[in-house]
Amino acid sequence: MKKLILLLMVSFLPFGCTAQTVPASKADQEKSGMKPSKNEDGEWDLTVIDTQFDYFLNAIAKPVSQYSESFLKSRNALLVTEWNSYYSSGRYRNVIESSIDYNPREDYGLKFEYKLYQVFAYVNWKYGLRMSGLSGSDTTRY
Repeated sequence: MKKLILLLMVSFLPFGCTAQTVPASKADQEKSGMKPSKNEDGEWDLTVIDTQFDYFLNAIAKPVSQYSESFLKSRNALLVTEWNSYYSSGRYRNVIESSIDYNPREDYGLKFEYKLYQVFAYVNWKYGLRMSGLSGSDTTRY
């Protein structure tokens, strides 16, 4: 009887160990990228779904008045490229879950550029992910 049970368990083992692959739907592929969108006022907006981001933005991040739009735009172009390369390569999978669709030729406005830049500073602050496009004062752990 023991041999029969053991034989059944061994015979079903290959079926239990096979990988299950689920083809990615088009909706899942589109969901994996962050795209800027316009709010009701017609301004570009970025929504960050993390409870600590608002705290970081209000209490820790440098104020928007310390940055120029051209500085933020140039830094964001570098940071988005670096972020997307990490996403494509699978590095930092536990932190970077989507790519960012960002066009440096688009006029997103100072508020959006600031918030996007602070997303990168926040990821550095919370997860310790160093990104080469952040300025020196934004890369320190607070």
